[in-house]
Amino acid sequence: MSLKTEYEFTLPRGYVDSGGGVHRTGVMRLATARDELEPLRDPTVQGPDDPRLTVLILARVVRTLGDLTMVTPHEIEGLFAADLAFLQDFYGVINFGDQEEYEALLAAQANSRPLTGTAPSPPPAPAAAVSADSNGLGGNVDQFGQLRPPPRTRVEEIPRSQG
Repeated sequence: MSLKTEYEFTLPRGYVDSGGGVHRTGVMRLATARDELEPLRDPTVQGPDDPRLTVLILARVVRTLGDLTMVTPHEIEGLFAADLAFLQDFYGVINFGDQEEYEALLAAQANSRPLTGTAPSPPPAPAAAVSADSNGLGGNVDQFGQLRPPPRTRVEEIPRSQG
């Protein structure tokens, strides 16, 4: 049995390069101790809670991003917040999670539509539909009556299951 060390991913939005090209797919490798220690020696990093540390670590472990074969801190800094949050979650799952968490992340990714900025036209709402604000859920229901998750107010880690 061999150890899988590289994992493919698809970003929710995608990195937009200087020419306007969008790069959504990529490969991340497992992190080594060096990948987590070396960025702490960077003079721009103020400590283990510095957000720049995340950027430097991800730049070390993201092997490819679309057509880009070299991913640097510049590309990671250019990601949209949703993509950065996704890569942080992905990093945590492949490095510290188990197979069940990895499969759950892939299933959630497969079941979500890409965030492209252009939404398809929704079908007309039935005449008897209850408005999202009048149902007691404070507007957290979409036009199809599906409960929406609350928006992220900050980047946060996905809690890992115990056991």
